[in-house]
Amino acid sequence: MAMTPALFVLTERGLETAERVRGVLGKCSVVAGPSAAGQEAAAGRFGDEMRTAFQAGRPVIGICATGIVVRLLAPVIGGKQDDPPVVAVAEDGSAVVPVLGGHHGANDLARRIAAELGGVAAVTTAGDLRFGVALDDPPAGWSLANPEDAKAAMAALLDGASAVVDPALDWLSDARLPRWAFGDVRLVSSIVKDLPEPDEGRMTTLVYRPRSLALGVGTDRGCPPDDLIRLAEDVLDEAGVAREAVACIVSLDRKADEPAVHALATHFGVPARFFTQEELGAVSGRLANPSEVVLSEVGVPGVAEGAALAAAGPDGRLLVEKTKTQRATCAVAVAPGPIAIEATGRPRGRLSVVGIGPGQEAWRSGEATMLLEEATDWVGYGLYLDLVGDLAHGQADHRFDLGAEIGRVQHALALAAEGRDVALISSGDAGIYAMATLVFECLAEPSASDAERRVEVVVAPGISAVQAAAARFGAPIGHDFCCVSLSDLLTPWAAIERRVRAAAEGDFVIAFYNPRSQRRRDQLPSALAILAEHRPADTPVMVAADLGRPRERLSVTTLSEFDPETVDMLSLVVVGSTATRTLTRGDGSVRVYTPRGYEAKRGAA
Repeated sequence: MAMTPALFVLTERGLETAERVRGVLGKCSVVAGPSAAGQEAAAGRFGDEMRTAFQAGRPVIGICATGIVVRLLAPVIGGKQDDPPVVAVAEDGSAVVPVLGGHHGANDLARRIAAELGGVAAVTTAGDLRFGVALDDPPAGWSLANPEDAKAAMAALLDGASAVVDPALDWLSDARLPRWAFGDVRLVSSIVKDLPEPDEGRMTTLVYRPRSLALGVGTDRGCPPDDLIRLAEDVLDEAGVAREAVACIVSLDRKADEPAVHALATHFGVPARFFTQEELGAVSGRLANPSEVVLSEVGVPGVAEGAALAAAGPDGRLLVEKTKTQRATCAVAVAPGPIAIEATGRPRGRLSVVGIGPGQEAWRSGEATMLLEEATDWVGYGLYLDLVGDLAHGQADHRFDLGAEIGRVQHALALAAEGRDVALISSGDAGIYAMATLVFECLAEPSASDAERRVEVVVAPGISAVQAAAARFGAPIGHDFCCVSLSDLLTPWAAIERRVRAAAEGDFVIAFYNPRSQRRRDQLPSALAILAEHRPADTPVMVAADLGRPRERLSVTTLSEFDPETVDMLSLVVVGSTATRTLTRGDGSVRVYTPRGYEAKRGAA
């Protein structure tokens, strides 16, 4: 699967060019340097993230001088075969330079970007310049079985040799290759596992694999992944076909949450796709081994053969009929050419419940960023969608009002059940007074559809409000603490009051979420009155509002002087324990901390 490109913008001048490049890239992440307007980025982070993206195999595009890209990546550059595409783009878009990975997509990417910007693609690789093609970089849907021979083949052609080109390699039809029926270099298409022996008098043969094989599978529920993998490997070996020709693993949609199917897809490095009962029913007349038993169980006369044929298309054929073990079946179909994965069945939907932290981009985790970038759809409260707008690259926005939590979750699940990759966005941590619990509640409801229950659910943690507030104030939760929501919309006040009293008696530092709203005015004063029965008047009370955002407000006072009227729904209130202390620094700032008992260890030392 293609890796998401990473776009790096060093200066303010390059921002406009970056936006145009982003239109070419589609999905991408963006890292802005310290000089880019409106960005909060440390100078070191720019280079660190570029090297991280490069080492992960992601295409890297720098809107900066070529020399800067080279110097930043120099410590991690390895062998030529391992380089992902790296492209440098002039700030004004006048030049686009493929720096590394020219034959791994950088040359093509440079040409695409240059066409959009009206600049010049400075492609320097000899094969591309002479023939307009890189023989070691076939297009999507194809792979080169013997890349180690590509250099010799290209050198021979550059030296005057001619090529014999298999007509099936239609992507070479416009290449400016010297052709002759008795040429010295052969370019062939083959799904056969064994490479052909070189003929006498021929310099080399390059063998290209079309990803034209569909592995259809069926399994019992809970089939061990190793059993299915072993079966698929045996089937391919017996058929004598190459693993590189496998395009996808396919099955009936009710198998979309079967771990063995996804383990097999991971094993071959290809996507898993699923068909509905109706889609498999449409090819039932083409099955070699229809089964009345299977028909009675799942509504179609064959899963493995049917899914393989559905993926191979109307002109495809069965290459290997259904092969069975005790708990699994496998069949292989071959299409006339590479299978278009985008038009094949549908993926298992994914619902990522993403905690984005309190607000600022620097507090967003790498996992959260990745899931947001990969998603096709974003669902959430409008403010939360705006907070991650820097990652937007065409995702469908599904905006909901603040109180429409159930509607948000139900909509997100319905989208994921269609095979989409959905990010359900929460502020702070998705599992703390946020959307993750409601997702599982909805999935547990009898009204949840089978398709919704098969959706993959990922919960990505975020920096919670209590963590962010504690960091701003110092270390108030360095010892035992608890969190209590004062909203009685879903929890009876009697239960909340019981928990506050228990926390007060247990001498916990307490973080109050949802402390106050326009309607709920009395809960916070009541909670503080309970604490006042167990804590001294000078107990520190901290209020953090709009954490991580431009209007952030922080204050430290005491239990006796605290005014609940200063608090709103965007605030978090943290009340110290009897052990919590304040420290006034030389610059006048006040820090709050709760000792854990190290003073005893220091004394002993």
